[in-house]
Amino acid sequence: MKYVNEAIYSQPSVLIPRKGSLNNLFFVDTPFWNVDTIYYTEINTDYILPKFFYYYLVTLELEKLNLAGGVPSLTQSTLNKLSIPIPPLRVQARIVEILDKFTQLEAELEAELEAELEARKKQYAYYRDQLLNFSQYPPLNVNIEWKTLGEVCLQLRTGLNPRNNFELNTDDASNYYVTVRELGGTELIYSEKTDLINDHALQLINNRSKLKVNDILFSGTGTIGKTAFIAEEPSNWNIKEGVYALTLDTRCVLPMFVLRYLQSQRAIDWIERMAAGGIVRSITMRKLEQLPFPLPPLSEQRRIVDILDRFDTLTNSISEGLPKEIALRRKQYEYYRDALLSFPRAEVTA
Repeated sequence: MKYVNEAIYSQPSVLIPRKGSLNNLFFVDTPFWNVDTIYYTEINTDYILPKFFYYYLVTLELEKLNLAGGVPSLTQSTLNKLSIPIPPLRVQARIVEILDKFTQLEAELEAELEAELEARKKQYAYYRDQLLNFSQYPPLNVNIEWKTLGEVCLQLRTGLNPRNNFELNTDDASNYYVTVRELGGTELIYSEKTDLINDHALQLINNRSKLKVNDILFSGTGTIGKTAFIAEEPSNWNIKEGVYALTLDTRCVLPMFVLRYLQSQRAIDWIERMAAGGIVRSITMRKLEQLPFPLPPLSEQRRIVDILDRFDTLTNSISEGLPKEIALRRKQYEYYRDALLSFPRAEVTA
């Protein structure tokens, strides 16, 4: 955090992003100085309470008013056209009182759920590492053969960087450009930050690295060790250089078993030792192929994968388990907040 010698404004205010994450509003009631990518508001408290104004603006989802093609942005003229309801001040004060309390309770509950989720993730990681530590805890009556990752991998390849090959986020771009940011453990997670490429760029990457169903993705550069599993035909996306795609020999190994082993602490420790570089570290595909890899029978692989899949669902799934509970709590809070602030409003024109 940076500080200045004097404030630009010292009264309660709502800070509104001018560029970037337009829904990321802030209420401040202490003297402040804001950067030039944020608007601050001078509020006439004869008519409206600053905190009421903040809560109402949050319900408007200002990102819907974005007119820019690249970085989302808002203009003052657009904001000036917003219609704001002005109930009596005593009504505003009561709504603010209710929402302040509800916000506090929701934050406390969410913090408890987040703490529980973090504890479960640690529990899951410990259990996974014990199941996959075949050297120290070999399963009874199961023969473990040790190979290298390269010996169970039919093909290992990577994507393509833009450089002189193509541009990102062009007007005709409609395909996803997957980087380490999108690797979500077992699945790909897209967001507003995900870069897009056009059909020509996608074809260039496909020519170098044609992805297949059941491939495992692994980040070999930067944040090393992030993974994802390709469950469906990848028709509208491909990977960046530095993200590796592994096609496995399914006659001897289950792709999800490989993914779980790559996530284990034993594999991570080995990969970290083999990685090279300073600030941006990486492990080459050739070096990754040398990773010692345990190969139990397919039946034992399937047993381990089933156990870890069930545990992972409870820990990480957004459709089940604690992540779902956290998401539902947020939606419940937003529903009651929006209901309290639901006044007849004039149509907003951009």
